Amino acid sequence: MVKIMKILFLKRQHIYLFLFILLIISLLSFIFYHPFSFAFELTTNSNIDDNLKDKIASLAKNEEKIAYLTFDDGPTKKATPKILDILKEKNIKATFFVIGKYVKNHPDIVKREYEEGHYIANHGYNHNNSKLYASPESFINEIKNTDIEIGKAIGIDNYCSHIFRFPNGYMSPNNKFKKKEALKLLYDMDYTYIDWNCLNNDSIKKYSENQLLNNLKKSAKNKGTLIILMHDTTDVSNSSNVLYESISYLESQGYEFRNFYDLVN
Repeated sequence: MVKIMKILFLKRQHIYLFLFILLIISLLSFIFYHPFSFAFELTTNSNIDDNLKDKIASLAKNEEKIAYLTFDDGPTKKATPKILDILKEKNIKATFFVIGKYVKNHPDIVKREYEEGHYIANHGYNHNNSKLYASPESFINEIKNTDIEIGKAIGIDNYCSHIFRFPNGYMSPNNKFKKKEALKLLYDMDYTYIDWNCLNNDSIKKYSENQLLNNLKKSAKNKGTLIILMHDTTDVSNSSNVLYESISYLESQGYEFRNFYDLVN
Protein backbone atom coordinates (compact mmCIF):
# COMPACT_ATOMS: atom_id res chain seq x y z
CA MET A 1 0.00 0.00 0.00
CA VAL A 2 2.84 2.37 0.89
CA LYS A 3 4.58 1.60 -2.40
CA ILE A 4 1.41 2.31 -4.31
CA MET A 5 1.04 5.66 -2.53
CA LYS A 6 4.64 6.59 -3.36
CA ILE A 7 4.13 5.69 -7.02
CA LEU A 8 0.95 7.77 -7.15
CA PHE A 9 2.75 10.68 -5.47
CA LEU A 10 5.62 10.53 -7.97
CA LYS A 11 3.21 10.32 -10.87
CA ARG A 12 1.36 13.34 -9.55
CA GLN A 13 4.66 15.27 -9.33
CA HIS A 14 5.47 14.34 -12.91
CA ILE A 15 2.03 15.49 -14.03
CA TYR A 16 2.48 18.84 -12.23
CA LEU A 17 5.94 19.25 -13.75
CA PHE A 18 4.61 18.43 -17.21
CA LEU A 19 1.76 20.93 -16.84
CA PHE A 20 4.17 23.61 -15.60
CA ILE A 21 6.49 23.08 -18.60
CA LEU A 22 3.50 23.13 -20.94
CA LEU A 23 2.37 26.44 -19.42
CA ILE A 24 5.82 28.01 -19.90
CA ILE A 25 5.98 26.84 -23.51
CA SER A 26 2.50 28.25 -24.16
CA LEU A 27 3.42 31.64 -22.68
CA LEU A 28 6.64 31.84 -24.68
CA SER A 29 4.80 30.91 -27.87
CA PHE A 30 2.18 33.59 -27.23
CA ILE A 31 4.82 36.26 -26.63
CA PHE A 32 6.73 35.23 -29.74
CA TYR A 33 3.74 35.28 -32.05
CA HIS A 34 1.91 38.16 -30.32
CA PRO A 35 4.60 40.64 -29.20
CA PHE A 36 3.39 43.03 -26.52
CA SER A 37 3.21 46.69 -27.44
CA PHE A 38 4.49 49.26 -24.99
CA ALA A 39 2.04 51.76 -26.42
CA PHE A 40 -1.10 52.72 -24.57
CA GLU A 41 -4.20 54.63 -25.47
CA LEU A 42 -3.84 58.39 -25.73
CA THR A 43 -7.15 60.18 -26.11
CA THR A 44 -8.69 63.59 -25.58
CA ASN A 45 -9.44 62.40 -22.04
CA SER A 46 -5.79 61.63 -21.20
CA ASN A 47 -4.70 65.15 -20.31
CA ILE A 48 -1.09 66.23 -19.94
CA ASP A 49 -0.14 68.57 -17.14
CA ASP A 50 2.18 71.59 -17.09
CA ASN A 51 5.00 69.56 -15.52
CA LEU A 52 5.07 67.28 -18.54
CA LYS A 53 5.00 70.25 -20.91
CA ASP A 54 7.95 71.78 -19.03
CA LYS A 55 9.80 68.46 -19.11
CA ILE A 56 9.38 68.16 -22.88
CA ALA A 57 10.35 71.80 -23.41
CA SER A 58 13.62 71.33 -21.50
CA LEU A 59 14.41 67.87 -22.84
CA ALA A 60 17.22 68.99 -25.14
CA LYS A 61 19.00 70.68 -22.21
CA ASN A 62 19.45 67.46 -20.23
CA GLU A 63 22.99 66.14 -19.85
CA GLU A 64 21.90 62.50 -19.59
CA LYS A 65 22.86 60.51 -22.70
CA ILE A 66 19.39 59.65 -23.96
CA ALA A 67 18.50 59.53 -27.66
CA TYR A 68 14.98 60.07 -28.98
CA LEU A 69 14.70 59.00 -32.61
CA THR A 70 11.98 60.96 -34.41
CA PHE A 71 10.82 60.56 -38.00
CA ASP A 72 8.85 63.24 -39.83
CA ASP A 73 6.61 63.41 -42.91
CA GLY A 74 5.50 59.78 -43.20
CA PRO A 75 4.26 57.24 -43.47
CA THR A 76 5.57 56.19 -46.89
CA LYS A 77 5.80 52.77 -48.48
CA LYS A 78 9.36 53.39 -49.68
CA ALA A 79 10.99 54.16 -46.33
CA THR A 80 8.78 53.54 -43.29
CA PRO A 81 8.57 49.70 -43.42
CA LYS A 82 12.36 49.42 -43.75
CA ILE A 83 12.81 51.78 -40.79
CA LEU A 84 10.38 49.71 -38.74
CA ASP A 85 12.27 46.52 -39.61
CA ILE A 86 15.54 48.04 -38.38
CA LEU A 87 13.98 49.42 -35.20
CA LYS A 88 12.47 46.01 -34.49
CA GLU A 89 15.81 44.28 -35.03
CA LYS A 90 17.54 46.75 -32.71
CA ASN A 91 14.64 46.68 -30.20
CA ILE A 92 14.30 50.47 -30.26
CA LYS A 93 11.08 52.46 -29.92
CA ALA A 94 10.92 55.70 -31.87
CA THR A 95 8.44 58.53 -32.43
CA PHE A 96 6.76 59.15 -35.78
CA PHE A 97 5.43 62.64 -36.54
CA VAL A 98 2.90 61.66 -39.16
CA ILE A 99 1.08 63.70 -41.81
CA GLY A 100 -2.67 63.17 -41.77
CA LYS A 101 -3.23 62.72 -45.51
CA TYR A 102 -0.50 60.06 -45.64
CA VAL A 103 -1.97 58.28 -42.64
CA LYS A 104 -5.23 58.10 -44.58
CA ASN A 105 -3.37 56.56 -47.54
CA HIS A 106 -1.32 54.08 -45.47
CA PRO A 107 -3.25 53.21 -42.28
CA ASP A 108 -1.69 49.73 -42.18
CA ILE A 109 1.79 51.21 -41.74
CA VAL A 110 0.63 53.48 -38.90
CA LYS A 111 -1.08 50.52 -37.26
CA ARG A 112 2.18 48.60 -37.38
CA GLU A 113 4.04 51.58 -35.89
CA TYR A 114 1.61 51.70 -33.00
CA GLU A 115 1.46 47.95 -32.41
CA GLU A 116 5.25 47.77 -32.27
CA GLY A 117 5.35 50.36 -29.49
CA HIS A 118 6.26 53.53 -31.37
CA TYR A 119 4.75 56.88 -30.42
CA ILE A 120 2.44 58.32 -33.08
CA ALA A 121 2.67 62.12 -32.92
CA ASN A 122 1.01 64.86 -34.95
CA HIS A 123 2.66 66.78 -37.80
CA GLY A 124 -0.43 68.36 -39.33
CA TYR A 125 -2.66 67.13 -42.13
CA ASN A 126 -1.07 68.60 -45.27
CA HIS A 127 2.41 69.85 -44.31
CA ASN A 128 1.41 73.04 -46.10
CA ASN A 129 2.01 76.25 -44.16
CA SER A 130 -0.44 78.31 -46.21
CA LYS A 131 -3.21 75.91 -45.23
CA LEU A 132 -1.98 75.34 -41.68
CA TYR A 133 -1.88 79.04 -40.77
CA ALA A 134 -4.78 80.24 -42.95
CA SER A 135 -6.89 80.84 -39.84
CA PRO A 136 -7.21 79.61 -36.24
CA GLU A 137 -9.96 77.24 -37.40
CA SER A 138 -7.72 75.88 -40.14
CA PHE A 139 -4.89 75.19 -37.69
CA ILE A 140 -7.21 73.41 -35.26
CA ASN A 141 -8.72 71.32 -38.06
CA GLU A 142 -5.27 70.29 -39.31
CA ILE A 143 -4.47 68.89 -35.87
CA LYS A 144 -7.84 67.29 -35.23
CA ASN A 145 -8.19 65.72 -38.68
CA THR A 146 -4.76 64.16 -38.34
CA ASP A 147 -5.72 62.71 -34.95
CA ILE A 148 -8.93 61.36 -36.49
CA GLU A 149 -6.98 59.52 -39.21
CA ILE A 150 -4.51 58.15 -36.67
CA GLY A 151 -7.39 56.97 -34.50
CA LYS A 152 -9.00 55.17 -37.44
CA ALA A 153 -5.69 53.49 -38.31
CA ILE A 154 -4.94 52.21 -34.81
CA GLY A 155 -8.51 51.65 -33.65
CA ILE A 156 -8.74 54.28 -30.91
CA ASP A 157 -11.69 56.67 -30.77
CA ASN A 158 -10.88 60.29 -29.82
CA TYR A 159 -7.16 59.75 -30.31
CA CYS A 160 -4.95 62.66 -29.26
CA SER A 161 -1.18 62.41 -29.43
CA HIS A 162 -0.72 65.56 -27.27
CA ILE A 163 2.63 66.23 -29.02
CA PHE A 164 2.91 68.30 -32.20
CA ARG A 165 5.82 69.22 -34.39
CA PHE A 166 5.48 72.34 -36.51
CA PRO A 167 6.37 71.83 -40.19
CA ASN A 168 9.94 73.18 -40.50
CA GLY A 169 10.05 73.42 -36.70
CA TYR A 170 8.91 76.09 -34.29
CA MET A 171 12.46 77.47 -34.25
CA SER A 172 12.29 78.36 -37.95
CA PRO A 173 11.80 82.12 -38.54
CA ASN A 174 9.16 81.39 -41.20
CA ASN A 175 5.63 82.29 -40.05
CA LYS A 176 7.05 83.30 -36.69
CA PHE A 177 4.11 85.47 -35.61
CA LYS A 178 1.53 82.92 -36.75
CA LYS A 179 3.35 80.19 -34.86
CA LYS A 180 3.06 82.18 -31.63
CA GLU A 181 -0.68 82.44 -32.18
CA ALA A 182 -0.85 78.73 -33.04
CA LEU A 183 1.01 77.85 -29.85
CA LYS A 184 -1.86 79.25 -27.78
CA LEU A 185 -4.30 77.12 -29.77
CA LEU A 186 -2.14 74.06 -29.16
CA TYR A 187 -2.17 74.58 -25.41
CA ASP A 188 -5.93 75.02 -25.47
CA MET A 189 -6.17 71.62 -27.18
CA ASP A 190 -4.00 70.12 -24.43
CA TYR A 191 -1.04 69.83 -26.78
CA THR A 192 2.61 70.72 -26.51
CA TYR A 193 5.28 70.80 -29.21
CA ILE A 194 8.87 69.71 -29.65
CA ASP A 195 11.61 70.55 -32.13
CA TRP A 196 15.01 68.79 -32.32
CA ASN A 197 18.64 69.39 -31.43
CA CYS A 198 20.29 66.79 -33.65
CA LEU A 199 19.82 65.89 -37.32
CA ASN A 200 21.53 64.38 -40.35
CA ASN A 201 20.18 66.96 -42.82
CA ASP A 202 18.40 64.30 -44.87
CA SER A 203 15.83 66.85 -46.07
CA ILE A 204 18.33 69.54 -47.09
CA LYS A 205 19.91 67.98 -50.17
CA LYS A 206 20.98 64.65 -51.62
CA TYR A 207 23.66 63.17 -49.39
CA SER A 208 25.50 59.86 -49.56
CA GLU A 209 25.14 57.40 -46.69
CA ASN A 210 28.56 58.33 -45.33
CA GLN A 211 27.69 62.02 -45.49
CA LEU A 212 24.42 61.44 -43.62
CA LEU A 213 26.24 59.55 -40.90
CA ASN A 214 28.93 62.23 -40.63
CA ASN A 215 26.25 64.93 -40.45
CA LEU A 216 24.68 63.08 -37.53
CA LYS A 217 28.02 62.68 -35.75
CA LYS A 218 28.77 66.40 -36.06
CA SER A 219 25.29 67.37 -34.89
CA ALA A 220 25.44 65.04 -31.86
CA LYS A 221 28.93 66.07 -30.74
CA ASN A 222 29.27 67.14 -27.09
CA LYS A 223 25.53 66.87 -26.43
CA GLY A 224 23.66 65.03 -23.71
CA THR A 225 20.05 64.20 -24.53
CA LEU A 226 19.38 64.10 -28.27
CA ILE A 227 16.09 64.67 -30.06
CA ILE A 228 17.10 63.40 -33.47
CA LEU A 229 15.30 64.52 -36.61
CA MET A 230 15.14 62.14 -39.55
CA HIS A 231 12.49 61.60 -42.22
CA ASP A 232 10.77 58.37 -43.21
CA THR A 233 10.58 59.54 -46.81
CA THR A 234 12.86 59.29 -49.85
CA ASP A 235 12.10 62.75 -51.23
CA VAL A 236 15.67 64.03 -50.83
CA SER A 237 18.03 61.70 -48.96
CA ASN A 238 17.06 58.28 -47.65
CA SER A 239 17.78 57.91 -43.92
CA SER A 240 16.55 54.31 -43.90
CA ASN A 241 19.75 53.34 -45.76
CA VAL A 242 21.95 54.60 -42.94
CA LEU A 243 19.69 54.10 -39.92
CA TYR A 244 21.33 50.89 -38.69
CA GLU A 245 24.80 52.46 -38.79
CA SER A 246 23.49 55.63 -37.12
CA ILE A 247 22.00 53.64 -34.24
CA SER A 248 25.17 51.59 -33.86
CA TYR A 249 27.26 54.75 -33.68
CA LEU A 250 25.05 56.32 -30.99
CA GLU A 251 25.11 53.07 -29.01
CA SER A 252 28.91 53.09 -29.18
CA GLN A 253 28.82 56.60 -27.69
CA GLY A 254 26.80 55.37 -24.71
CA TYR A 255 23.34 56.59 -25.70
CA GLU A 256 20.20 54.86 -24.46
CA PHE A 257 17.19 55.03 -26.79
CA ARG A 258 13.72 56.05 -25.61
CA ASN A 259 10.52 57.43 -27.06
CA PHE A 260 7.93 59.88 -25.75
CA TYR A 261 5.84 57.19 -24.06
CA ASP A 262 8.59 57.16 -21.44
CA LEU A 263 7.77 60.81 -20.68
CA VAL A 264 3.98 60.52 -20.85
CA ASN A 265 4.06 57.45 -18.60
